[in-house]
Amino acid sequence: METNKRRVISLLVDNQSGVLARVSSLFCRRGFNIDSLTVSATNDPAVSRITVTITSDEKALSQLILQTERLEVTRQVFVLDGEKSLERELLLLKVASDVHNRSELREIASIYKAKIIDLSPDSMVFELIGKPDKIDAFLKMFADYKILEQCRTGVTALERGGMHQHMQKPPQEVREAQLPLPGTHCPERT
Repeated sequence: METNKRRVISLLVDNQSGVLARVSSLFCRRGFNIDSLTVSATNDPAVSRITVTITSDEKALSQLILQTERLEVTRQVFVLDGEKSLERELLLLKVASDVHNRSELREIASIYKAKIIDLSPDSMVFELIGKPDKIDAFLKMFADYKILEQCRTGVTALERGGMHQHMQKPPQEVREAQLPLPGTHCPERT
């Protein structure tokens, strides 16, 4: 029996309004819970990258990819292999602190190479960038401290090395005859 495991999916999509809503609603309709989601610009202003982290088995993942590829705004969809890709997250963490625990908090930050980006008489704010596992371990160290606020970006990822096979494929062609561009009219059929 196949087991569910964490998957990181990267989508290259048209950079236009409503794309994120269409993609996330497709995931929702298919019963997937999105663990993290980031959207970013690419080197092409007409294309955005959506990175989604989900928990799924292989069969459900394949079905989801097929359905996502069918969206007219989708250019490419690919699953990132954890061993062949670089994943990073950003964490901002505000922790209650005073003169009694400040040195302990600095020591934890030093071990994880986190930056202290704000210090006030009653709190400290840490910034940590790293793999999701590193972020999880860092947060676990603060279990006995009072966390005031936390903000975590979600995974952003790229494959290692040069141009990869999925990037060498030509982008999905715009099907103008079937799906006219926004603002254009459908041709009359006779």
